[in-house]
Amino acid sequence: MRRERSRFVNGALTTVIVLAAMPGLIECKQLPGGGAMPSMPGGGGSCPSSADDIAKASWGLDAKVEGKVRAGLDAALTMKDLAAKLEGDVTTACTTLAKDLGATDADLAPKNGQQASEAACDAAGKLVIDMKAKAKAQLTVKAEPPRCEASMDAMADCAAHCDATVKPGSVNVKCEGGKLSGGCDAECKGTCSVEAGASCTGSCSGECSGSCEAGFSGKCGGKCDGKCDGKTSKGGSCSGTCEGKCSASASGSCTGKCEGSCSASCDVEAKGKCSGTCTGECSVQMKAPKCTGTVQPPEMSAECKGSCNAKVSAKLECQPAKVEVNVTASADASAGAKLKTVLSKDLPEIFKITLGLKSSVDGAVAGVKASVEGLQSVVSSGASAALKVGPCVAAAVKAQAEASASINVSVHASVSASAKASGSAG
Repeated sequence: MRRERSRFVNGALTTVIVLAAMPGLIECKQLPGGGAMPSMPGGGGSCPSSADDIAKASWGLDAKVEGKVRAGLDAALTMKDLAAKLEGDVTTACTTLAKDLGATDADLAPKNGQQASEAACDAAGKLVIDMKAKAKAQLTVKAEPPRCEASMDAMADCAAHCDATVKPGSVNVKCEGGKLSGGCDAECKGTCSVEAGASCTGSCSGECSGSCEAGFSGKCGGKCDGKCDGKTSKGGSCSGTCEGKCSASASGSCTGKCEGSCSASCDVEAKGKCSGTCTGECSVQMKAPKCTGTVQPPEMSAECKGSCNAKVSAKLECQPAKVEVNVTASADASAGAKLKTVLSKDLPEIFKITLGLKSSVDGAVAGVKASVEGLQSVVSSGASAALKVGPCVAAAVKAQAEASASINVSVHASVSASAKASGSAG
């Protein structure tokens, strides 16, 4: 992973070195939060370091060229934020898994230049393998990919602010390869998802209190149909853990129809007005529409498209994955039971990243790379542009490369931990 990070960064530094070789261009000024950005030539101040500053910046170039510069700089800044968020999410998910299996702070400390996400996932994967070996356990994990939704309003707003040719209020954003959902004040045709904690008569994606018709795991005060503490149960009472169906007083996870209260969203067949979120068709325009597929932006510059795709990816909302863990221990039943409990609790968050966010993040990285390459073409277009925006372009290229490398490390770390924790590695 560290070799891949070096390859990304070295490519960026080549551009930085070329730009730095132009006499009198760069005077670095420290920015808040660490790091430095080159000063603008002619006493123009430091390069813009926020989305607002980028939107207001002017270099005295052609309007179209300046639009390309702003979009590229904004894309690099967005990529930096996305890298930080992803590393934080991966670190938290893997740290939780590792600590639940007994990791110490020393176990989680980065070593030999590791990122925090890499160190945490390495520790988590090692502890899973160690406990599996201790229990001499057979481990199988079934996972249902999480439902991830991208905001179509976020894409529309970004397009209108980034590209001057796109008129606000008339942005045509489409949802392709997925389902459309949002608020519906009229008739909904499809599925209606009610808020967590509300009365549920449909498919629950979290903890169910009441009865669960399928995919139940937890305490059951009624009849248990499936397994009770690993032994076959055909509608009898169960004082331990019930897996399968629970007829009453359920308290546990449920992936099927839940009659009662659901701790997460509850999906029911829509029959008219929907008081929650409508997935499908609404007889009026949906409010705050979201897409489970690809949000297709309007026609706009490649630089703006890359920047907006990254912004939308950074705001992607994913539910934890639905995970079913089975552990059969032949040596240490206690260790096997602990492994099952911990993985059932913690794997949904890790799989949310590896099964839900990964493809969207990969697309954002490619789009931002194209945006920043557009910046480099501005610098090479003439001496005037190079003098005016060269330093800022150099900093953006470097930031984009470092962010891409960081994202690559975090994604690979989460994938590695997922493989070890799901029994497909180690």
